[in-house]
Amino acid sequence: MDLAAKSAKLHETLQQLGSVLVAYSGGTDSAFLAYAAHQALGDNMQAVIADSASLPRAELAAALAFAADHNIPIQILRTNELENPDYQRNDAHRCFHCKDELFQQMEQTRTARNFDHIAYGMNLDDRADFRPGQQAAVQHHAVAPLVTAGLTKQEIRTLAQQAGLTLWDKPASACLSSRIEYGRPVTRENLSQVEQAEDALHALGFPQVRVRHHGDLARIEIARDDLARALTLPTLEAITAAIKPLGFLYITLDTEGYRSGSMNDTLLATTSILPAR
Repeated sequence: MDLAAKSAKLHETLQQLGSVLVAYSGGTDSAFLAYAAHQALGDNMQAVIADSASLPRAELAAALAFAADHNIPIQILRTNELENPDYQRNDAHRCFHCKDELFQQMEQTRTARNFDHIAYGMNLDDRADFRPGQQAAVQHHAVAPLVTAGLTKQEIRTLAQQAGLTLWDKPASACLSSRIEYGRPVTRENLSQVEQAEDALHALGFPQVRVRHHGDLARIEIARDDLARALTLPTLEAITAAIKPLGFLYITLDTEGYRSGSMNDTLLATTSILPAR
């Protein structure tokens, strides 16, 4: 099936839903899904964004701005995953507890407002990744129209670009909790440390970064194309001056550069946090 046929399939799939709440994070996949749903259903859809300490303020602002620019109706849900001990524990199932909280609240909203379905932005490539949140989606009967249409991540970016959406090439941005090493409790304090550290790196001109929280140590991942610029003494001094005052004793730059989901590497070596089989 070519891309035009997949796009038509997505439009048809969304129309067949009748009315839908779209789980929206502001990333390219969920933003394109919200945009496509609005094109297909008009006011019979609403984007829903979960707001908590794990969502960077800059990401929330950008997500709301995108929705406003495209007249997409949106609702902010205040989620409370940080009050859940199972989430705070930060084991391999953390994402499940986050998405379970989101979909529970969305289901309540769906029922109260007579929407027919809940949808989320899983794409075809996501099925091969370790994503416990997908289990929560299944349990709450959330549909995945991008998968039904057979769309990969790159194809979604291409369709978003064709539609003139400015975030078609937006770097992936998982929640702040994904930066904290497994087994270290998730707290508002360490989420704030990560957010401030990444904001500082963005201000230094590095758009694609992760600050991995290992307690006293901050492990910085920077896009490989930017590593040469980062590995100069003046830049290293600027990074240290910006991040060390946030509460880290040691600052290290990962020589492998930015890698999506690099924290999951530890799951292979730490049997106490391996997912249940």
